[in-house]
Amino acid sequence: MEEKREKPQLPEKCKVWKKCGGCQFQGVPYTEQIKIKQKNMNKLLKKYGNVKPIIGMENPFYYRNKVHAVFDRDKKGNIICGTYEAGTHRVVPVEECMIEDKTSQEIIRAIRDMLKSFRIKTYDEDTGYGLLRHILVRRGFSTDEIMVVLVVASPIFPSKNNFVKALRKKFPQISTVVLNVNDKKTSMVLGERDIVLYGKGFIRDRLCGCTFRISPQSFYQVNPVQTELLYKTAIEYAGLGRKERVIDAYCGIGTIGLVAAGKAREVIGIELNKNAVRDAIVNARENKITNARFYQGDAGEFMEGMVSEGERADVVFMDPPRTGSTEKFLTSMVKLGPSRIVYISCGPDTLARDLEFLTKHGYVTRKIQPVDMFSFTEHCEIVCLLTKQFTERTSTIAIL
Repeated sequence: MEEKREKPQLPEKCKVWKKCGGCQFQGVPYTEQIKIKQKNMNKLLKKYGNVKPIIGMENPFYYRNKVHAVFDRDKKGNIICGTYEAGTHRVVPVEECMIEDKTSQEIIRAIRDMLKSFRIKTYDEDTGYGLLRHILVRRGFSTDEIMVVLVVASPIFPSKNNFVKALRKKFPQISTVVLNVNDKKTSMVLGERDIVLYGKGFIRDRLCGCTFRISPQSFYQVNPVQTELLYKTAIEYAGLGRKERVIDAYCGIGTIGLVAAGKAREVIGIELNKNAVRDAIVNARENKITNARFYQGDAGEFMEGMVSEGERADVVFMDPPRTGSTEKFLTSMVKLGPSRIVYISCGPDTLARDLEFLTKHGYVTRKIQPVDMFSFTEHCEIVCLLTKQFTERTSTIAIL
């Protein structure tokens, strides 16, 4: 008699995934998700070179170290927290998310349950009435430091000391609590003003041997395990031999640049966000890195200035937002003429667009390595190496 085989079990689907819209691959086995993403990467990027197999995640659950929840009330007046329904500003209550850090989710649910006893009203976008708009929790996975950011419509938070004391009694591992004031009618989560209620106003995490200070508004990759693989691949592609001058464009808090500094002669980081630049400078000092400098400003304009001063760079790391880079930035980088460009992208479609520009202006795509940072979603990160073509006008031969 033939043995009856059990069908493989699919992951349990999140109850609100259709309304949330955050996860496109609910119920799809992880190996199948990788196959779908690989097919998409090949379709978008194979004209520029061979797309290597995606580096997948060992554990595709609860990987996000940054958890955001928006607060509201349901039709019965009960306080709810969760995410906006896809394409709307209707709040979908979320009790548990399969990709967000568990401890951070527990903290958010605890805050929700505390609001009534502290008589704190949730913010109403239509009327502008109420106080609490969002909660943002960030956890350093390697340090276990936790930051809680209370996003409010007014800097006046009733019984703030008692509220923080009660919250820390439930979660003594919380390292800092920050009040972020967002008093504008905007779709942006965070406002510009931060008021520290407890702790130092930031947390630290370790990545690729360096320690990084993370403030409420700093950009920091949400999947630290895969980020280690992403950055190690980027550094390897850069081919550093301790003699290079390196530009870290869109540098954020200096993560890539500081990791690269130990293998380069000099690192110059440029970032528009002044708070991130402040953190990058502190991160360099705390890691005792003396060959990295950070500047606040537009990276494209900075490189234009270098060209006008007759300065050069050997390698440019660029890690733009999902919308990709701009033609202005790419033009400035081409004028600067680095021998190698390491492009880190979270948007394969905009990467393809930018590769089209760069390959028309003297660069060749040498390596394309996707890294899955976002399981259960359609998104994927990619590291791409481009080298400058050798011409009679070029004194630098592209290093393969």
